Amino acid sequence: MKKMIKRILLGIAILAFTVIAVITAIGYKMYRKALDEKPLNVAVAEIRSKAAFTEIGELPETYLNAIIAVEDHRFYSHPGVDIIATARAAWNDLKALSFVEGGSTITQQLAKNIYFTQEKSFIRKVAELFMAFNIERNYEKDEILELYVNDIYFGSGYYSVKEACEGYFNTQPQFMDECQCVMLAGIPNAPSVYSLDVNPGLAQQRMRQVLKQMVKCGYLSEDKEEEIFCAFAA
Repeated sequence: MKKMIKRILLGIAILAFTVIAVITAIGYKMYRKALDEKPLNVAVAEIRSKAAFTEIGELPETYLNAIIAVEDHRFYSHPGVDIIATARAAWNDLKALSFVEGGSTITQQLAKNIYFTQEKSFIRKVAELFMAFNIERNYEKDEILELYVNDIYFGSGYYSVKEACEGYFNTQPQFMDECQCVMLAGIPNAPSVYSLDVNPGLAQQRMRQVLKQMVKCGYLSEDKEEEIFCAFAA
C-alpha cells in the first residue's frame, strides 16, 4: 500500500512538473513573440510620445505614495515580481479553483498593458513575468512608475494621469491636492467601477481603502488619514 501511495504521489509530482514546464515554455514563446513584434524600447517610446505624457517629477509625492501603497508596496525592493504576493495569490486561486487574486506588481501591470490582453490565463501570466523581468533589467524604478501612470486606464476614457486629472478635476497633475491624489490612485484597480463619472460613492469608498493602506505602509498618520478623507467629503 505504501509503495502504491508513493508511486501515485510520484506520478502526480511528475505530471505537475510537466504541466508547469509546458506552460512556462509556451509563456516564454508568447513573451518572445511580443518582443519580436514590438521591441521594448519602441513600446516605451510610444508611451513617452503621448501628448498627455507627464514626467514623474511633476507628480505630487502624495499621489506617488498612494499608488505605491495601494498597488505594490514592495515596488522599490522587488525585481519586477513580488514573490510573496504571487505565492499568496496562487494559493488563493488554487483554493477557489479560479483567478480570484492577481498579485501583479506595477511592473507586471505595465507589461500587461503594453503587450498583452486582460485575459486571465496561466500562459499569459508567465509571459507577463518574463516581460516584467525584462523591463526591470532595462529601466530604473522611477522610469517604470512614470511609464505606468502614463499608460493605465482611469475610467471614462482617460488613459493617463494627466487625462484623468483634466477630466475629473479640471486641473493638471502637479496641482492636485491631497484628496485628489488619493482618489485618483484608487481608480485603476477597477476603473469602470470607481470612475467618478459613474460611481462617485464607490470611488469615495475606494479612497478610504487607499488611505488606510497608506497608513499601514507608513505614508500617513491616522490623524492625517481622517483629515484628508473629511476634506474630500466636506
